[in-house]
Formats: sequence, structure tokens, C-alpha cells
Amino acid sequence: MRNGGHVSALGLPNDEVLLQVSATGKAEAAPDEALLTLGVSTSGGTAAAASAENSVVMGRVTDALRALGITPENIQTRSVTLNRIDYGPERGRYQAANMVEVRIRDVAKAGPAIAAATEAGGNIVSGPDLRVADPSATDNVAYAAAYRAARLRADAYAKAADLRVRRVLAIRDGETSVSPIYNMRQGREVTVQTVAPPPVVMQGVNTREVQVHVDFALGR
Repeated sequence: MRNGGHVSALGLPNDEVLLQVSATGKAEAAPDEALLTLGVSTSGGTAAAASAENSVVMGRVTDALRALGITPENIQTRSVTLNRIDYGPERGRYQAANMVEVRIRDVAKAGPAIAAATEAGGNIVSGPDLRVADPSATDNVAYAAAYRAARLRADAYAKAADLRVRRVLAIRDGETSVSPIYNMRQGREVTVQTVAPPPVVMQGVNTREVQVHVDFALGR
């Protein structure tokens, strides 16, 4: 070690200064899948009648989705409910609802999927949530950008202090966040009353933002 092996309280040689830098990096990627929540709500004079009608309509909805090439493993039941209606004009009747989550591997099919489901009798739609199926490649680009930003900041501090970056002591991940941009997202359930052309789903891009913390040793 330098200076006869003397070290600071931080464990560094006395001629080195610890600099801790946090930086963020971003990378963009076009989403390649869409998640939709589709549902059927029906009512009947008895619980059995409401359930039977719901089953028939939901069968038509799933058949319409499969006709678009959406395979069964990409259609998952999220909830099935049956309730007695205790208010309003349908008081005393029963309401059945079945909600499924649909994963669409081609964003271009999101609009047609919504149209097909509603034409088949689906009356609840939520989504689409557009996302990147495998974000790891985008994350790697963002992490590289974050480290470069940290290094540039460290070089700036070092220059201002008439020092230089001698070595990197540690690199730690921060939190990762996802920010969709220019995506059509419907967070609330909407009841579809009439047949309409397929809604326009704009693919846009998703931005991945990551943070890194880097410890540098500065010296002359």
C-alpha cells in the first residue's frame, strides 16, 4: 500500500478518496405482447339460469379468440362470480360473471381480439396492457447506460478536485421501473353496448429505467 500501508477508516489507502455515485439509465423497446381482461356478465331468474347463459356466451367469446390464433394456454380464468341482485330493476334476479386474462403474443391482434370478444357477447373489457415479454435485453442496455452516466459523473468530480478515478470498488443495482409511453391503456372496466370496428391499439414504446450505485476510489 502507499504511504507505508496506512489506511483510512473506510479501508482505503490514505491517498485515496471514496466517491459514491448513483445514476440512472434508460432504454426503449417496442412492446411485443398485450394483456387483456375480458369478461361476460349475464343475469337470470335463477342462479342456474344466470350461470348457464354465462357459460354459453363465454364459450362463444373463447371460440372467437381461438379463431384469431390465441391458444388456450394464453387464456386464463381470473374470477368467476355469482350473486343475487338486491337492488334496482333486476332485484331478486341473479348475476353471473366470468373474467379471463388473455395474453396476445402479437400486439397488432389486440384490437381485433377486443372486437371479436365483444361481437361474441363479451361485455366487460379492461386493457390492453402492452409490455415486453422478455425485458432482459432492454435492461442490459439501460444498466450499461446507467454505469456510463455514473462514470462520467465520477470523472467530473475527480477533475474538479484535481484527482482521477483510480478504480471501481463496487457496483450495486438499484430499483427497476417500467414506464409505458404512448400506449392505449384502459384501466377501468367498460360495458360494450354495440358492435363497433376494432379499436386502434397504438404500440408505442416502453421505457425501462434502472438505477446503479457505484463506489469509486479517487486519487492523484
